[in-house]
Parts: sequence; structure tokens; C-alpha cells
Amino acid sequence: MSAEPSRPTPSTAPRFGVWLIGARGSVATTAIAGCAAVAGGLHPPTGMITETSDFASCGLPPLSSLVFGGHDTVDCPLPKRAEHLAAGGVLPHGLPSAVHAELVAADREIRPGGPLPGDTDGGPGRTDDAWIDAFAADIRDFVRRQDLAGAVVVNVASTEPAPADGSLPPSSLYAAAALRAGCAYVNFTPSTGLHHPALTALAASAGVPYAGRDGKTGQTLLRSVLGPMFAQRALAVRAWSGTNLLGGGDGAALADPAAAAAKNAGKERVLADTLGAAPEGEVHIDDVPALGDWKTAWDHIAFDGFLGARMVLQTTWQGCDSALAAPLVLDLARLAARAQQRGLTGPLAELGFYFKDPVGDGPASLGEQYAELKRFAGRLRDGSGDTGDPGDTGVRADGGTGGGATGSEAYGTAPGDRAAEDRGPGDGAAGDRAAEDRGPGDGAAGDRAAEDRGPGDGAAGDRAADGPRHGAGDSGGRR
Repeated sequence: MSAEPSRPTPSTAPRFGVWLIGARGSVATTAIAGCAAVAGGLHPPTGMITETSDFASCGLPPLSSLVFGGHDTVDCPLPKRAEHLAAGGVLPHGLPSAVHAELVAADREIRPGGPLPGDTDGGPGRTDDAWIDAFAADIRDFVRRQDLAGAVVVNVASTEPAPADGSLPPSSLYAAAALRAGCAYVNFTPSTGLHHPALTALAASAGVPYAGRDGKTGQTLLRSVLGPMFAQRALAVRAWSGTNLLGGGDGAALADPAAAAAKNAGKERVLADTLGAAPEGEVHIDDVPALGDWKTAWDHIAFDGFLGARMVLQTTWQGCDSALAAPLVLDLARLAARAQQRGLTGPLAELGFYFKDPVGDGPASLGEQYAELKRFAGRLRDGSGDTGDPGDTGVRADGGTGGGATGSEAYGTAPGDRAAEDRGPGDGAAGDRAAEDRGPGDGAAGDRAAEDRGPGDGAAGDRAADGPRHGAGDSGGRR
């Protein structure tokens, strides 16, 4: 970090909130510290797509205008968490002290999350609807006290198992609260979130944009590039196997087979979508506490060439979970805030570039997803809902004022995929998207995966705090 850097003049742009679920985890801490560092001119915006020229005139909220808060079930203060990450080499030496004021300010805005594992009936004395109301009240209070133009809720908590009994898991309670508070929502994790049939009606009527799920930052990012390569070269993939070694809270969380299954579903979908069918093989996830926030992902691809010649491609990806995830979290928060400001609502399939299991219809290969993202940037830039581009997903931005559901309103029971004019949350196989279901929004504005979301400092004490708890901070980037 350079000595005595010059800080830019504070922005006069409207301020937007970023409400993080898992706000004291490694990904959240890295995003908050990184936003302050880039906004203050201490570091370049490496890894932030929204800071490239393609997005320069889209009207995105400046990094200096973002205000952070969130929910978490752990109580390790953000400045201390940042010190742990710096000690583990995740954050640059000296950065925690350089952005101490910003970390303290964000930490003051973190509220208790829940329910914790083992709580029944939504927690002691609370129903699901009471939890949703309490979380939504926290978010509204944050927006009001900080005098924000709006807020985006981003789930970056540890991966949870998929519910087996139809109940709403914590990630779905937070998602419902975001919509009830009238806020845009992003699920950067493989946890259920809005992908629950009981939330379909709420998502369809909330009048806000949402995106997800499961951030694509490492192994699956590479798969979304290599899969189309094999298909385009007419090479027959016979088997595709992988192994992930990671530590931290996410490694501990993904030691649970049910949580690992939720994580691997997105990885399998990418291969099935790009190759036409899922090949033999599976991904194994191993918890290696000594690795902390660092991850190693290995793939073994067996394929056939001309005249049946058998060949193999092996890849190794070594990365820092939270450093991979944090810039994407900032990108998504800015894009979702701008989308809501433009009056867009419903699933933002155009953001599929960022996810393993994106909502809505869209391409699966990374190149096509990036082209779609750039078209979306054009819509944000000129405010039009339909550019006529091939592959346009029919987003509307007609300036209406539909608002989020409020109070103790039921969260709905209609199951299924989104249909035209219905905009409910998509399941793993995304439903149809039509122009009619992209109604105008109101003006209010991450499972973290095994590979990219566990606590990342490698300290044993941190793992206890950032372990596989519902709503607890994730620990790193996503693969």
C-alpha cells in the first residue's frame, strides 16, 4: 500500500445501503474493507467488472456512496475480523488500520441474526413470519436512519442444507425480509433463499429486482469456459471429476453432506447446460482447517478425440476465497441498486455471468453471459427496457412505483417456476421470462460456497465463530 495516498473528494451522489447477511464473515469483511480501500484510492479495483470501461456511464452508485450494515449470529467485531484476515494474508498488511473508521461504522450497523440451529418454531417464541418482520424492520430502520436512497440485501452467509420438510430455512427468512422491506436481493450462496415455493407469490408481487444464486468465482468459473470449448470443438467428454480442499467456516459447513449437496448442484448444472448432459463424475469437498481462507480445486476431464483417441485434461485452481468473492459482491450490489433505481423488477437473468445457478433464462457459457451482461449495462445506461438485441430478456422499465410487501403480510404459497407476468423465484431450472413480468419497482433500494465462502484466517478461534451457523458470516470467496 502506498504511503500517504490522496483520498478523493467525497461523492455527492445519493447513498445506497448494502445489507449483508453474514456481515462479519470473511467475504463481507473483505468487501467492506475493499470498498473503503478502492474508494479511498489505496488500491486499484482489481476484479471489479463494474469499474471497467463497459460500465463507466451506467449510473452505478459510486463506491464512496455505499453504506454497509447487515445481520450475523456471531459477535466478532469487523476491525478484529479484518486483523485476522490480514494476519492470514487475505487482506494487505496495514489495510485494517487504514480503513478502521469504515469498519467501525459498518460494525455499528450489524444486527443479531437467526434462528440458530436447534431452534424450533422459528426460534424461541417466534414464528417464521415474526422473524421476517423483525429482519425487515432492521433493514427499514437502517435505510431511514442513514437517509439512503435505497438498499440491496446480499446473502454471503455460510452454506446451509436444503430444507427437507418444506420449512423456511434461515436464508429464506432473510430473503423474504428483503422483499418485504422493498429492497433488491442478491443470493451469492447456494442456500435456498428465494428458491422456495412458499416465497413465489411474495417474489412476484414485491416489485423489486433479485438475482442469484451461488457466486461463480473459481472451479465453476473455469468449467463455464472449458465446457463450451469441448462442445464447440465436438470433443466428447466422457467423465468430469473434481476435488476441493478448503478450510475455514465454509469448509466446516460443507463437511455436512447435505450442505455439500446444495453446493454441488450448481456445479453440475453448469456442465449439463454447456455440454448438453451431465458427464460421469462428481465433485468431492474436503474440509482442511489448516488452509483457512485458501482453496485448492482440481479437475480431471476425460474426453475422446478423433477416431476415439482417449485424452485427459487436468486443471488446478488455487485461490483466496474472499478475495475472489468480494469484488463480485460489490459489483452485484451496485448493479442491483441501479436496476431498482431504473424501475426493473423480478429475476435479473442478465446477471447470470456471476452465478453457478442463475435465475431466469440465459446462456450457460461465460462468453455469452458476459455479452448479456454488457447488453444489460446498456439498458442501465439509457434507461430503455428493450434494446432489441438478440437474447434480450424482456426487461421493462416503465417508471412505475410498485412497492415491496410490508407488515405481517403472508409470504405466499404458490409453487413453481416463474411464468410470464408472474416473476416468482426460479428453481434450479429457470422458468420462462417475459417482458410482462418485469414490472416497475419501487424506488427503495450471498452459501457462500464451500470453495469460496468459509472463514478465511486459518485461526482456530475464528473457525469456531464463523462455523456452519445459520446466518453466520461466511469465510471467504467462492469457487
